[in-house]
Amino acid sequence: MRLKGYIYVLCAAALWALIGPISKLSISLGVSPLETAFWRAAVGWIFFAVHATVTHAWRVQRRDAPALAAFGVIGVATMFAANVLSISMVGAAMAVVLLYTAPAWVALLAWLMLGERMNSNKLVALGMTLAGVACVSLGPAVISGRGFGAVNLPGIVCGLIAGFSYATYYIFGKRYLGRYATPTLFLYALPVGCLCIFPFVTFGPKTPQAWLSLIVLAATTTYGAYSVYYAGLRVLSATRTAIVATLEPVLGSAIAYVWWGERFDTAGYIGSALILAAVLFTIIGGRREADTDEAVAKEAAA
Repeated sequence: MRLKGYIYVLCAAALWALIGPISKLSISLGVSPLETAFWRAAVGWIFFAVHATVTHAWRVQRRDAPALAAFGVIGVATMFAANVLSISMVGAAMAVVLLYTAPAWVALLAWLMLGERMNSNKLVALGMTLAGVACVSLGPAVISGRGFGAVNLPGIVCGLIAGFSYATYYIFGKRYLGRYATPTLFLYALPVGCLCIFPFVTFGPKTPQAWLSLIVLAATTTYGAYSVYYAGLRVLSATRTAIVATLEPVLGSAIAYVWWGERFDTAGYIGSALILAAVLFTIIGGRREADTDEAVAKEAAA
């Protein structure tokens, strides 16, 4: 069961790795960053609305409405907008790595709010993850086909805000997945996010290619990624899920290199290797922890 959870999360990471490249494509086709964020949420909502209708998963309890609305503000509007603004300012490769300050926030929030254990495996994996993020984001600058790109502070700040907002997905999911299906959660959270972004969007004419990029962005990185990710979160701890999903910046950076010619310096590649190592360490540590828990349970039963 745990292995299936890891596979789901890794699939989500692969889909989320497309956020930077496809968003950058939409922007290059004349769609503004905030309009890109808006349509990613709006078109994604259509997919979830159809899913929720077909599966009759649209009912929520009134007492949970404020939490769903808050998630729409922080997890959708803030994260989508900050992430795409970071992409437009510092490039897809750096933005996707800055997003992955999230595991540090998740570990703290899961410990404070969910009562999850902070064991040595998680601490080591978190340390490796944070070291990897530091190597990538605090190195010189991302190199593009035109040479070194200038790293601006607003772009880095937007990336860090996106990382903090992203952390709420793990905590919110763990708290509410036991009550609701994934389509139900996003059926209500995504419209709230759209309404928050809407006042800041200047809508412009779009080519068929631009519309296609927006539809693909929503289908893969919103509907597809969140569906498989939350399937994994049902069977894995919040902290462990967050660390495994850090495979996303490695994949995202690779796609940005192939698609847009973005690449890192030596420190950036070392950081990517550290992140990948943290993912593998987490999986190995999870198996050992599961074996230990099973042995303790058997001993107690005896």
